[in-house]
Amino acid sequence: MNLTPPVARRSELTHTQHGHTRTDPYGWITDPFEPEVAALLAAERDFYDSRTADLSPLRTRLAAEMTGRVPARERSAPWESGGWQYVSDTAPGNEYPTLTRRPIAAASSDDTVLLDLQRVHDEGGTGYLRAGQIEVSPNGDLLAWSLDLDGNEVYELRFRDLTSGADLADVIPRTYYGGAWTADSRAFLYVVHDEAYRPHQVWRHQLGTDAADDTLLLDEPDDRYEIMLHASRSGAWAVITLLARDTVEQHLVSLHDPNAGPVMVRPRADGVEYSLEHAPGHGPNGSDGFYVVTNLNAVEFRIAWADDDSPSEWAPVVDEDPTERILDVDAFALGHVVNLRRDGVACLRIVRRDGTSLDVVPHEAGGMVSLGRNDDYAVDYVTVVEESFITPAVHADISLTDGSLRERHRITNVGVDPSDYVSERHLVDRGDGTVVPVITVRHRSTPLDGTAPTLLYGYGSYEVSCDPDWGIDWWRSLPSLLDRGVVFAVGHPRGGGELGRGWWEDGHLSTKHHTFDDQAAVADFLAAGHVDGARIVTRGISAGGLLQGALYSRRPDRWAGIIAEVPFVDVITTMCDASLPLTAQEWREWGDPRDAVEYEWLRSWSPIDNRPPVTSRPPLLVTGAVHDPRVLVREPAKWVAALRDDDPDRGVGVDPASPVSARTILFRCETGAGAHGGPSGRFAELEYEAEITAWALTAMGLGDADTMVAT
Repeated sequence: MNLTPPVARRSELTHTQHGHTRTDPYGWITDPFEPEVAALLAAERDFYDSRTADLSPLRTRLAAEMTGRVPARERSAPWESGGWQYVSDTAPGNEYPTLTRRPIAAASSDDTVLLDLQRVHDEGGTGYLRAGQIEVSPNGDLLAWSLDLDGNEVYELRFRDLTSGADLADVIPRTYYGGAWTADSRAFLYVVHDEAYRPHQVWRHQLGTDAADDTLLLDEPDDRYEIMLHASRSGAWAVITLLARDTVEQHLVSLHDPNAGPVMVRPRADGVEYSLEHAPGHGPNGSDGFYVVTNLNAVEFRIAWADDDSPSEWAPVVDEDPTERILDVDAFALGHVVNLRRDGVACLRIVRRDGTSLDVVPHEAGGMVSLGRNDDYAVDYVTVVEESFITPAVHADISLTDGSLRERHRITNVGVDPSDYVSERHLVDRGDGTVVPVITVRHRSTPLDGTAPTLLYGYGSYEVSCDPDWGIDWWRSLPSLLDRGVVFAVGHPRGGGELGRGWWEDGHLSTKHHTFDDQAAVADFLAAGHVDGARIVTRGISAGGLLQGALYSRRPDRWAGIIAEVPFVDVITTMCDASLPLTAQEWREWGDPRDAVEYEWLRSWSPIDNRPPVTSRPPLLVTGAVHDPRVLVREPAKWVAALRDDDPDRGVGVDPASPVSARTILFRCETGAGAHGGPSGRFAELEYEAEITAWALTAMGLGDADTMVAT
């Protein structure tokens, strides 16, 4: 047991910019594997484990509840591709699934196992596994598959002969997300990221050859841009996207010509975004071409058409509707599907070839509808997915000919009745013409009368929407909060994408402070008669962790506790160093401190530069991971060290026996294998969630594992 908080060594490092000098006494905390840094991180983890040891019974109870909602055997929604039906199947007791398939024409045949990820995990020996590429070749004979066994998002790419089940000798040690098979199934296109984890190159690998002989197809030297790659559903093109925050350039590679190089669609122009979706037969008189989604002359985006032989020339199809944010289009032989947001709601528009359409919207407040996995172009239906924070995902097939619906798959949540809970949408008037949405989820027996404790969640960056598919199995973890009388709330502050492109534009760069103040206003709104304002715990991850850092600085009086997971908090230092991951690409999100005006934007809210008075600090739980390439562990480590340095008691807290007393600072550092989102595996992820939930409940005064106040 270590109940003595770590004390990091101070240095005399300073930075002077634009006539302003910033001290950086913990600038030496950089490489997490350097002995002194590693020792500090290990000491922080030891201190965290010791201070939270008394939460162990509650964590155990919560983990049992959450994992108990997982079916013993769990099968994904099946999907069809190239005459086969595929399923991801997780056996009882396993953390990871197997990929199986059977011929569609012989539905009664047994499933064939293509890839057993549980076995790969057990043989890997690190305790961590994330799959990257899992792509079957067009002829159905080969599998491209890649794995990360550390959490650093470096994926080793391999190829498997699906007839014999044996892997080929071909191995590519460093790849990233995105890939595409050529039409002849003899070559594979893949993405490589540099040492700063920026995906910057596309290569072509010819099966049966040495990876050293692979062909470089495209190299993007501008470090403000990153590369994405995917194959069109039609199988005709690989689409390479060069993306800066608000600027796009795409290139097309013919998958029918193995030696083809990329052809630029339209050169980049500052502020112009576009994306192409191949749609054979959808053009005038049945011509082949592309749907184009673009913000050119349309703030909330519009849909255009481009012929195959002139993809840079765009003819209008659907003009901009300022009440709808068009996100993308997916094309099929008998129609296309528009993914959009309307009034903050994620929904779909299915458009048949005759021009008639059907809007598919969620049934619950805070719910969403999205397109499921639809690999084949020539189908007469599309699979859509509806889910909410309380109802697990339901997959359904909607006919492209008559709009009829049939259920394909329903995710099971053992022992939970979604009708026991209610989800509601509220609007928070900011007083300046802005209205901020917030979703509340609660047990039906928990009133919104000012008495219930609350967990408030938020993100608010990158035009990303905080929807139910947010990477946490909410419907398996939330009942453990809701059944204890806790209200779960999700704020949608400016900077996110819930209300469209304008919502993001009013919450980044010079207006980034709107994100923080919107979320604080959401908490104040809830505290004004809806929930117990003295028992609000706030939580967020990554850029949402930044949000927590800013709320800690700006409104420390508001919170019963703050959970900042892998938080981006040393903003100026990181944004000054283009060699670090996600710096140059993100100047258009946060600001570029090389510019004096933008430097002042960042300095006004950067959490490490705006620490709150020691006497007003609520309990703080911070997380980080040594292998995380998105928010380097140096960020939370430096922030925690600086906060401890301010406090004569080093963040022990008012009550050293409590892990949630005022002024407590705890840093849960993942010193082994683990990623930006924490552990991997269907049970391990929920056990981590139980750990975070135990701290949150204790901060709300609900630390008794046996107290179930809503029945």
